[in-house]
Amino acid sequence: MLHQSADALSRRAVLRQSAVFGAGAVAATLPFSAPAFARTDAQNRWPAVAQFVRRYVQEGKVAGMVATLGWGQNEADTIAAGGRSFDSQGTVGPDTIYRIYSMTKPITGLATVMCIDDGLLSLDQPLADIIPEFANMQVQRQYDGPITRDNLEPAARPITIRHLLTHTSGLGYSIIQQGPISAAYRQRGLVPGQISNMRIAQEIFGGTPASSLEAFAQGLAEMPLVYQPGERWSYSVGLDLLGRVIEVVSGQDFASFLQDRILTPCGMDSTGFRVSRDDVNRFTANYFLLGGIPVPVDLPRSSVYLDEPAFPFGGAGLVSTGRDYDRFLQMLAGYGEIEGTRIASEEAVRMATSNLFPDTLASNGGFATGGRSFGFGAGGLVGQGETEGLFGWFGAAGTAGLVNMRLGLRHNLMTQYMPAESYDVQSDFPLVVAQDAMQMMPA
Repeated sequence: MLHQSADALSRRAVLRQSAVFGAGAVAATLPFSAPAFARTDAQNRWPAVAQFVRRYVQEGKVAGMVATLGWGQNEADTIAAGGRSFDSQGTVGPDTIYRIYSMTKPITGLATVMCIDDGLLSLDQPLADIIPEFANMQVQRQYDGPITRDNLEPAARPITIRHLLTHTSGLGYSIIQQGPISAAYRQRGLVPGQISNMRIAQEIFGGTPASSLEAFAQGLAEMPLVYQPGERWSYSVGLDLLGRVIEVVSGQDFASFLQDRILTPCGMDSTGFRVSRDDVNRFTANYFLLGGIPVPVDLPRSSVYLDEPAFPFGGAGLVSTGRDYDRFLQMLAGYGEIEGTRIASEEAVRMATSNLFPDTLASNGGFATGGRSFGFGAGGLVGQGETEGLFGWFGAAGTAGLVNMRLGLRHNLMTQYMPAESYDVQSDFPLVVAQDAMQMMPA
């Protein structure tokens, strides 16, 4: 459908398709090149997005919200409303710092693919080649059942780098698993993230993380898998484990690798695994919704993010800003290049944003959301069919970061509340972006 002219398509038909899954559906209908337009006020250019942002703030659902939107390599628009906390006078904007949690995963995913591009790894290389303790893994026969010999069987195949990138390794996740294996993950410090210094929050969200990425990896190797490798998409600690893989093959600690290869070259100066005390006045408060009432769970001046983390959490550990994350998406939209600087090869970006599911995947073992199936790339969903071109992922505190690789349509949303599914923010944001994007097309 990309070869059809815009004039041949009714906006009603396109909007009907966009309802499938936001801007991804627009990829199948809009012309390849980004629309040309004069620079005008962002609120006028993106009226549906502006209304969306204002509504959530005015209704008191969130303290603040920042949407950052752009086309191709063009300058981004920012639409923001509200403050950094419910009791703060400070307004939010493009440089306000947010916990992006799992939006860390596509960054780690790209870093892994860059190692493949450097010849340090291969996509289907067994994990045990790099970390030998992952040879001869055992798998639970009964999902989330007892961790006993009679409930374990040998892995049918080795875990590979591809499996780790696409959540098909069979590894568990303390925020997903239930019963004995969830308890074992927490007891052994296999906790891939941090929420708060508050004791009650630590009890709810997990235990004390392992002391290092190496210890984290060693602990995981001693745990059974929850699924056979390569057969089923199951949200996991695979991207966190890839942080250790990167350390081993590159000879550089993971945080430094990200800083040197992605964050600094992209100009993502406010993105990292901790917040400097000099930047507290740009940092947001995080809230947990109890009966619809936002209760502070991590405040800027006492935040767990002011301290050095136990280890760099490659699956959920970064803080960032709307401006910074847009630069990451802009680099992806440029197939590895941003403002004349080459960050990653075009081949690496094409690999990272393509469907990397293994051919051993069960017929019902893929990833689906909103009643629609998606592929999966290096830490993010990959659109298929009507959503072809879409790549990105979401964060546990309501954030979203997506790019349409065919159009270069970049859109990220920053806000701060948990659990993310309490509101329809993450499902509705791509829809309102698509609605406004359509208005920029020829009638």
